[in-house]
Amino acid sequence: MSEDDTNMEEYPTEIHDYLAAFEKSLGSVDEMLKTMMSVSRSELLQKLEPLEQAKLDLVSVYTLNSMFWVYLATQGINPKEHPVKQELERIRTYMNKVKEIADKKKAAKLDKGAASRFVRNALWEPNTENEHTSKTPAKGKKRK
Repeated sequence: MSEDDTNMEEYPTEIHDYLAAFEKSLGSVDEMLKTMMSVSRSELLQKLEPLEQAKLDLVSVYTLNSMFWVYLATQGINPKEHPVKQELERIRTYMNKVKEIADKKKAAKLDKGAASRFVRNALWEPNTENEHTSKTPAKGKKRK
């Protein structure tokens, strides 16, 4: 905010820092939106894998609904009692589903060949020396 704006508007001084942070955040959102809008959606989606496309769509719709939540709050409407709350919850559900799918892709996969080699090598196999000595009878004195 410029100095003229603060002189013209009367508001409690204790919220000045909050308003300055809010204005800075709005500037960041504006920059991100300009960046996203500079590339056509079809171009952007062509460069992404299907899972990444789903993530982009979900983040976009979540951001839009969050901004609407803030708009409602600035208009004096309680967004917790508005259908936008259910929409945000629905989007979060889908975001969690996409996250689960992504986590499954990253999960370690079993290499059957390596596992069988590991088990085979971990099992005890008698040496030929041990086999030879155990099969020959002990030579000792016989009792009569």
